[in-house]
Parts: sequence; structure tokens; C-alpha cells
Amino acid sequence: MNKIFNTLKQPNINIGYLYFYVHFITEVLCFYVLSKIIGNSVILWMMPFVYDAFAFVPQSLIGYFCDKYPKVNIGIIGVILLVIGFILFCIEISYIALIIVCLGNAFIHVYGAEATLRSSNGKLSHSAIFVSGGSFGVITGKLLAKSHLPFIILAIVGLTMIPFILLADCNKENDTSKFNYHNKNINPLLIVFLAVFVVIVRGYMGYGIPTSWNKTIIQTILLYVTMGIGKALGGILSDSFGMRKIAIISVLGSLPFLLFGDNYMLISLIGIAMFSMTMSITLGLLTSVLKKTPGLAFGLTTIGLFLGTAPIFFIKLNTFWMSALVISVFTFICLIILLIIIRKDDLNESN
Repeated sequence: MNKIFNTLKQPNINIGYLYFYVHFITEVLCFYVLSKIIGNSVILWMMPFVYDAFAFVPQSLIGYFCDKYPKVNIGIIGVILLVIGFILFCIEISYIALIIVCLGNAFIHVYGAEATLRSSNGKLSHSAIFVSGGSFGVITGKLLAKSHLPFIILAIVGLTMIPFILLADCNKENDTSKFNYHNKNINPLLIVFLAVFVVIVRGYMGYGIPTSWNKTIIQTILLYVTMGIGKALGGILSDSFGMRKIAIISVLGSLPFLLFGDNYMLISLIGIAMFSMTMSITLGLLTSVLKKTPGLAFGLTTIGLFLGTAPIFFIKLNTFWMSALVISVFTFICLIILLIIIRKDDLNESN
């Protein structure tokens, strides 16, 4: 436990906490809008796919821009776009509003990733804490969409992200040279390809894992909270005990829980939390290879998530055995990949 407590006291870890809030509020507004647009309509079942395309895919280009022009505060730009889009939605300019909201989301994501990665001294906890805030925001936004909360309150809450971003900027650094988690005997481009493949699988399994137990609002809340906790733990535990160990535990250890948790909430949640831990591992690997362009590295993970979630909209695995086969095969493939591309002395203490 001392290792974990020491990890949570790392220099600049406060930037991760500040961006946890920023990410949380971002997803609250985005999923409030998305959930309101979808409502109970069968016709609009494709809107989440459209949302993912506009929110996730552009992040690689935005990240590359942010890498080239680090002095441009695209985080503040993102907040302004997000709030404008939110207001447009509330005055019933819905589809234009959704695109603007997506772009605001993308800008904020990239700026938060840049800030936490560049200020972390080669550690994973900062960005893991930042990313974990999104899961809590998603479920909160969905729940608020069912309420009658005045939209002006949420718009004002959206603006509260600005002081958090400015406060984080006061301590932000500009160094990713200490990210050295990858196996240097392997071609860097191959590592990028394989790491993105693992992200694709994580994206698919995150949405495609069978969860027949999920029937109530409380159970849905627990599902998203568990995902968020898993994402944060991936970085915290990797910093404490080493990326390689956590990769083995999270990927291989999650398998039996994912396979047999379909009808058992607690078992399923354990598996989901463990597999969610791979988020920070893949981001750390990509940043290790793409040290000079951490924004691009983060953008590649969001493209991977989009590619992983896209099949869910078109292909459903309707039997337990088919789901079990797919989950098992891809879990073992991911484990082998991670063990190959992660360097063996991976605790990153001497970098």
C-alpha cells in the first residue's frame, strides 16, 4: 500500500486531478446532448456511431497540431466550442450542435492528454486519472438527460472547466523524454501498430462484453464507475509495481471474470475493471515511441477506440459460446502482444 500512496503523491499529480474534473464535465455535457437527441427513437440508433466518429477520429489531427503549437490553448477553445454547441442544442439546432459539441470534446481531450503526459515525468498515473473521469461523466450525463434540470445551469457548469484548465497550466511542464516503456529491439512503427490493435480490442470488449445482469439504473451506474476506477488503477498500479506485471494481471486475470460474469454482476465488474486497466498501458507505450508528439499518440488511441466500437453497431454476438470464443482469442492475442512490446525492466524508475 505504501507504493500506491507514494504514487498518488507524485510531482504534478494534481494536474491529473484537475483534468479528471474537466473530463468529467466534458462528458456530462456531451452525453446529455447525445442522450436527449436519441431519446427513445429507433430511427436514431446510429447517432452514437456518428458521435464517436466526430469526437474520436479528429483527435489525432488535433493532437498533431497541439504538438506543433503547444502555446495554443486548445483546451479553452474546446470549452468554448462545447458550451456553444450545448446552447445551440438547447435552442433546438440539434445536429449542428452535436458536431460542435464533438469538436469541443476532441479539443479538450487532446489538451488534457498533452498536459498530463508532458507533466508526469514519464509516469502513467497522471493521464490515467484524467482519462478515468470520462466514465463518471458519461453516466452522469445520461442520467441528467432524463431530468428537468434547466439547461442554463449545465452551461454555467461547463464554463467552470476554464479555471481548472488555467490552474493546471500554471504547473504544466513540457517533457515526455522519460517515457521509456517499449521494447527497443522492435521496430517503433510495429509497436505503434500493435498497441493500437490492443486499443481496438479493448474498445470492442468494453462495449461488446455480455452483461445480461445490467437491467437497472444502479447497475448501469456501477458499470461505468467500475470502468472509470479500472482506467485509473491501470496507471497507478503500473507506476507502483511495473507495467509488465499489471499487463499480465489485467489482461489474463480478467478473462475468467469476463467469460462467466454475463449473469453475475460482481464477477463481471471485476473483469471489466481489470481489462479497463490496459488503457494507460497502451497510452504509455505509444507515448514512449512517439515522445515528440504525445498529442498524436493519444489521438491514435481514440482512433483505436472508434475502430473497436464501430463493429458493435453492426455485428452482435448472440450466443454465449461465440462471445466466449471471441473474448478468449483476443485476450490471449493482446497478452502476447503486450509481453512482446513492453520492455522487461519497465518500472521506469531510473529514466
